[in-house]
Amino acid sequence: MNEFQAFILGVIQGLTEFLPISSTGHLYLGRHLFHLDEAGIFLDTMLHIGTLLALLVVYKNDILSILKNPFSRLTLVLIVGTIPAVIAGLLLSDWFDGLSKTGVTIGWEFLATGLILWVADGIRKGGKSLHEISVKDALIIGTFQAAAIMPALSRSGLTIAAGLFCKLDRATAAYFSFLLSIPAITGGIVFQMKPIFTGEVERLPLTALFVGTLAAAIFGYIAVVWMIDFLKKRSLKIFSIYVWALGAIILCMQYTGKF
Repeated sequence: MNEFQAFILGVIQGLTEFLPISSTGHLYLGRHLFHLDEAGIFLDTMLHIGTLLALLVVYKNDILSILKNPFSRLTLVLIVGTIPAVIAGLLLSDWFDGLSKTGVTIGWEFLATGLILWVADGIRKGGKSLHEISVKDALIIGTFQAAAIMPALSRSGLTIAAGLFCKLDRATAAYFSFLLSIPAITGGIVFQMKPIFTGEVERLPLTALFVGTLAAAIFGYIAVVWMIDFLKKRSLKIFSIYVWALGAIILCMQYTGKF
């Protein structure tokens, strides 16, 4: 992997982690394009570190508040919202890894993501703020996050949609979605560290990894800030159309043996 390829993959990771279009699905496509499928775990881990850095910058005040008040309501709903993803990760990680490597289902998952976004965008507007999120709301949103273990089901898309189903304000749905992703991404990074330290994955050039991680951090920051502002006044349906088109193209290519 060279620096240019790493930069492109970092941009893809940074943008698609927080736009509701699936980072895992897009990274699979990017690696497939560059013939880097064997670099999956190591590369994905470093790119996720980049997006985690972006989140830590955006949410530094919330993180400091949680550290100062560890028994706050916000801490409680974040813990509750994280539990389903932890269970899914422990029980389904091997199955998920198999799907991620083959990409056989990603076309259908892009289509499903589009449908969920379209339905969520059409529901009646809610008005719950961040401090009005209930334990039940957090559990529902967390369950949607756990479902996004599937390669091309967008984690941000499903959790934003779940927030809208729970009648959260649109900007709050995005804000909580990204805040909830901090423990999920952190857990994923920790889980992926074992094969890296034991040498079970291919080593990659340090300069390329640095470029990719930095690109993921910068473009991840841009995507988080932009998406929260976007949802205040715009529709999710544009993302539905995009992932529907992408999913249809992938299915056609798979059917004709060109993918």
